[in-house]
Amino acid sequence: MAALQQCFDGVRSDVAGTPGDRDLHADDPNWTLIDPCGGLRFAIIDINTRKLRHFVVLAEELHFSRAAARVYLAQQALSRQIRDLEDELGVKLLERSTRVVALTPAGEVFLAGARAALAALDGAAETARRTVRGLAGTLRLGYAPGAALELTPYIVAEFRRTHPDVVVEMHEHPIGDPSAGLASGESDVAFLRLPQDTARIETEVLLVDPVVAMVSTAHRFAERASVSAHDLTDDPITQSPGADDVWHAFWSLETIRAESSQARIVPVTSITEEAQVVAAGVAVAVTSSAVARLMSLPGVRYLPIDDWPGSSIAVGWPTDERSPLVTGFVDAACVVRDRESEMVAMIENRP
Repeated sequence: MAALQQCFDGVRSDVAGTPGDRDLHADDPNWTLIDPCGGLRFAIIDINTRKLRHFVVLAEELHFSRAAARVYLAQQALSRQIRDLEDELGVKLLERSTRVVALTPAGEVFLAGARAALAALDGAAETARRTVRGLAGTLRLGYAPGAALELTPYIVAEFRRTHPDVVVEMHEHPIGDPSAGLASGESDVAFLRLPQDTARIETEVLLVDPVVAMVSTAHRFAERASVSAHDLTDDPITQSPGADDVWHAFWSLETIRAESSQARIVPVTSITEEAQVVAAGVAVAVTSSAVARLMSLPGVRYLPIDDWPGSSIAVGWPTDERSPLVTGFVDAACVVRDRESEMVAMIENRP
């Protein structure tokens, strides 16, 4: 009720004049005088909001009978409430006569503050209700590099269309965190890639992104139109540190390697670092076909892998923690996936 307190201070100042000009009844339990630097401050007062609303109606009508009818009170009951309010404030808010009801200067000041306080209170209550219904608040959206590719802006726009009062905080997570912040609790919902073995998350697949081999232009396979996964098992291969076992096995081609040909891992911490390592001929990489479109670096070629599955791009969230906001975001992602079927097909069939 900061607005009301400011209003109260203004009313007191308006009535009392210069601090110290008036006996302010320091024993009154509704407020306390503090004078550390020669000025006056007042403790927060506690006024029933019903009295505030009734005062505002009376200030608008300036007629007790009409105001009482609007708030469904007897005229005497409304008059008593206004007197109680004036007693609590210690100021006169209204001039009354048999013919005229008018606001005093203090009443004018208090009316502005009362309206502001009630508006703030009503707004806070509505925001709280909308938050519970998943219509307001903050949603932390994590994502792995690339997010949901071309679908990303459409999904975020769809969610914002249905949840205009929600703030979406987007944060990219390094390739060493396949969960895109879900495992650490930094994200409420995330765009991530499968397969992975992050515990206690649920996912909804949006599309399957083909993977490609990234090789140096000096590599022995650089002039080929495509390669097989087996062709790549003799080369060192890039891998991000800290990834889970399922993630590691997929991107290092582990499941097709013979026991005698364990992968020789070259650690990288970002996609750009991976590209530089490959361009230098230090290793090959298995990566998203989107990287081939977005990062056409000199010294690197991208080759389709004939016999290796694509990586599913999914929206994920923590198990048993699907809040209304998360549900709304997942629904938006599914709506866009189903609506943009041609775009999904284009991505899934990208060479």
